[in-house]
Amino acid sequence: MTCATVFDTELPIVQAPMAGVQGSALAIAVCEAGGLGSLPCATLPPDALREELAAIRARTRGAFNVNFFCHVPPEPDARREAAWRERLAPYYREAGLDADATAGGPSRQPFDAASCEIVEAFRPPVVSFHFGLPAPDLLARVRGWGAKILSSATTVEEARWLEAHGVDAIIAQGLEAGGHRGHFLSDDLSLQAGTFALLPQIVRAVRVPVIAAGGIADARGVAAALALGAAAVQVGTAYLLCPEATTGAVHRAALCSDAARHTALTRLFSGRAARGIVNRLMRELGPLDAAAPAFPLASAALAPLRMHAEAHGSGDFSPLWAGQNASGCRAIAAAELTRQLAQGLA
Repeated sequence: MTCATVFDTELPIVQAPMAGVQGSALAIAVCEAGGLGSLPCATLPPDALREELAAIRARTRGAFNVNFFCHVPPEPDARREAAWRERLAPYYREAGLDADATAGGPSRQPFDAASCEIVEAFRPPVVSFHFGLPAPDLLARVRGWGAKILSSATTVEEARWLEAHGVDAIIAQGLEAGGHRGHFLSDDLSLQAGTFALLPQIVRAVRVPVIAAGGIADARGVAAALALGAAAVQVGTAYLLCPEATTGAVHRAALCSDAARHTALTRLFSGRAARGIVNRLMRELGPLDAAAPAFPLASAALAPLRMHAEAHGSGDFSPLWAGQNASGCRAIAAAELTRQLAQGLA
């Protein structure tokens, strides 16, 4: 099974959707280069979602992917929020900030009827999901306009579950991948495996095409994944320095430094395990501190600290999302990077 069979692209390259560090420009550049560009939609309010989808439709004729989260929003827990703010209080005092301060920031919303209605008007050829799949009625609406459906699996069990629920392809997300883990059947991180251990197991376990993700940063990594049975690869971290990405200055500086070689899974920034470059907050609180509120509520109390630190050129309180292999990060056009990733493929 080839990538053209799955989503009708020239190259077997999927640009990973990366909320907070990209918009339509990166997706369009990858599409125009022959890959599958992706738009992260979980943090986009309705008007912004329409604008970004309209921009993609206007500027590319190729297939493109829109990505949504499928989490169940938690009930606010006042005690847990208070405990979290108490953990952060010394940092507020150090910065001279009001410990009860709040700051606006992008919320993370799951795919629902309202977002489905907006997206349906644009009929994107590919729709991908993270943290499982949406409700059956919403999934049926997506199928109704002919979209190919993708979702992430971090274990063989999740891959089998996704196949049983009718996805067209499965993204095998290895432990090396940057950003949020896509696990949805279990929160046990000891079940997570590296890409090149997970990929062949999933390929053997399912009949639908499999897309490899995590730690793939150059053409040799792409070729290795395809040799192990992947129909395509998904690459995220390598695109973070491209001019089309909206990666902030602090984040870009971290990716260009020795710090990028040390990443860890952390719940501190959102409440859910995600991989990022280790910074002061992760070192001092421990990356998996249980005090962090449930996803996505942990980010609210951190927002003032992040804004203050970044204004002073520091990423001490920022989610510096990155995978374990940042060696492919270069400040080159996304189209050129896409072509380089596919270099040497027949």
